[in-house]
Amino acid sequence: MGQLHIAKDAVQLSTDLAEWIANYIKEVLTKKDRFTFVLSGGSTPKLLYTLLAAKPYNESIPWEKIHFFWGDERAVPFEDSRNNAKMAYDELLDKVGVKAENIHVMRTDIGPEESAAEYEKTLKQYFEGEENTFDFVLLGMGDDGHTLSLFPGTSVIHEHDKWVTSFFLPAQDMYRITLTAPVVNHSAAIVFLAVGTGKAETLKHVLEGEFEPDTYPSQVIKPTTGELHWFIDEAAAANLKA
Repeated sequence: MGQLHIAKDAVQLSTDLAEWIANYIKEVLTKKDRFTFVLSGGSTPKLLYTLLAAKPYNESIPWEKIHFFWGDERAVPFEDSRNNAKMAYDELLDKVGVKAENIHVMRTDIGPEESAAEYEKTLKQYFEGEENTFDFVLLGMGDDGHTLSLFPGTSVIHEHDKWVTSFFLPAQDMYRITLTAPVVNHSAAIVFLAVGTGKAETLKHVLEGEFEPDTYPSQVIKPTTGELHWFIDEAAAANLKA
């Protein structure tokens, strides 16, 4: 299940997670000279990014030592409002001192298959010889139980070899580029962020139900040696036995 962190509402939850992230970055950087951070798209992390981009975190976090990656991307132009990278630039990256060479986007100016292959090559070069992959992965969970671009009933849920892949998602009439479970599960710390009553029933199944990854893909995220944390609000936690 991982460790649960339950807050009253989305504001308190994002505040708690911002503090947790800042402390964790500080801790990791006492042991190494760079920190790798995987960003999540969607609407839920926007408040978190806004908090990180403001005082005190915009001054206390050593942004120049952080390398940013993405968990998944919609294969739409960067200027498109649905582009995950654009949201992160608008809410966070353009507002803090991140070096341009430390930002590793999933390219959408090339074909999705080519983009996925290029991103996988980048990651394997970056983490060659490392015990873990990313220091920190931020994930969301959809009302349907998906995370990253691992949607219910899609074959990518069962990917065991590729670190990054792409596929066409008919329900959204678009290609998606995504990290897979193997590379994420070798991370040092993974945090799910989930808020609202719409997540309550799904969260109960993901955390307390049978292992049904084709129905609840978030269940395939199981760190091999790293930490797993769930930051959720009271509404999302409403149906949990614990």
